[in-house]
Amino acid sequence: MKKYAKTHEWVEVEDGKGRIGITDFAQKELGDVVFVELPEIGDEVKKGESFGTIESVKAASDLYAPVSGEVVEVNNAVVDKPQIVNEDPEGKGWMIVVEMSDPSELDDLMTEEEYKESIEEE
Repeated sequence: MKKYAKTHEWVEVEDGKGRIGITDFAQKELGDVVFVELPEIGDEVKKGESFGTIESVKAASDLYAPVSGEVVEVNNAVVDKPQIVNEDPEGKGWMIVVEMSDPSELDDLMTEEEYKESIEEE
């Protein structure tokens, strides 16, 4: 099950862990991604707060955590080859996995359908 934040991040939940990345819409808006900075394993992320940075040829943006928890996995492939984010933002271009500290935070996020409606309104 994937849920989406207004800040254009997604979280896919499995066994209490949330895999987090940016949406296809976000990567298209950014353009060619040239740099990704991510937290370390063991770091805590807090819902709504920045956990990293993504830079493209157009702009630099913060990455915001859609849920809170401890970072248990980091996708170093996107740090080494940021273009993976452009190629597959909702697959191989994921950023981090967190052990969620409060699964009820998912209730504040949007379904894919709700997210698509929200970006059409922008």
